[in-house]
Amino acid sequence: MVPGTHHDPSRIMQIGMGFWASKVLLAAVKLRLFTVLANRALKGSQIKEILKLQTTRRHVYDWLDTLVSLGFLKREGILDDALYTNTPDTNYFLDQNKLSYLGGILEMSNNRLYRFWGNLEEALQTGLPQNESKGHGNMHFFEELYTDPLKLQEFMDAMSGIQQNNFLALAAKFNFSEYSTMADVGGADASLCIQVCRRHPHLRCISFDLPAVAPVATRKISQFNLNNRIEVIGGDFMTDPLPEAQVITMGNILHGLNEDNKQLLIKKAWDTLPSHGVLIVIENIIDNERRQNSFGLMMSLNMLIENGDAFDYTLNDFEGWARKAGFREVSIMPLTGPASAIIAYK
Repeated sequence: MVPGTHHDPSRIMQIGMGFWASKVLLAAVKLRLFTVLANRALKGSQIKEILKLQTTRRHVYDWLDTLVSLGFLKREGILDDALYTNTPDTNYFLDQNKLSYLGGILEMSNNRLYRFWGNLEEALQTGLPQNESKGHGNMHFFEELYTDPLKLQEFMDAMSGIQQNNFLALAAKFNFSEYSTMADVGGADASLCIQVCRRHPHLRCISFDLPAVAPVATRKISQFNLNNRIEVIGGDFMTDPLPEAQVITMGNILHGLNEDNKQLLIKKAWDTLPSHGVLIVIENIIDNERRQNSFGLMMSLNMLIENGDAFDYTLNDFEGWARKAGFREVSIMPLTGPASAIIAYK
């Protein structure tokens, strides 16, 4: 060590052992801790009983106090005298009974992605997916997914969960007053259409996804009494024509494709849109210098895990594809956290 130089290993240890913190939070989500604590304070012994935890009281306190130290819970008192409550963020985002719940993606991360990310080295060495499709070809996971209603619902909840607050932000920030129709390509459970229609009563929407997804979308649309304004259409956006609308949206769709298919789908959108129509893509857009958006970069690695040759991208990347397709102008709109909307004007 050079005299006078201070070396601190804390960040190396924090990141290197980061899966500890991840599992502490993911376990809390899976066990519905934040939902149980919504708008009330409980003792550790009460939490232990409600969640049916069989470990010692000491380890329950270790778990809860780790969540306190990480900023996910608040606490008054200590050990047997402690009262635990949610923080404002966990109360808003991780209470399953709130529309703002984003735990779906965390549940899927715990149930699926956690074990697949254990094979990141193999993914980097081979360029091959490490999910359920491993050894079966890229589409094995989706074939299995769409034949299992429970897995399909979990996947839909995950997709809407990670995007819900971005959808709310887009509905509030984008000027939809100039348009009367919108088609969400890869619309999953129609969450984006629902949020846009709730905010803009003049708009009519189409949620377009594979036929197996239609019942999931229809159920959710019915919950919001929007069946008369949101149409569900089944189809494959890679092989079938896209629904015609003045605004075409895609949330977390392009990043799941390789570059050729990204270009193909952007061109399909341009071909489908009327004059002065817009394409809006909602993703964790990586900053052009590729230094800031760590989540976007890791999401791109997740696409390696899931799809092999798929990847997330920068604004500059997208602008190149959009202009090649014929779009005249591209802008970016920050949404929530690491996510943005890129807007391409025809």
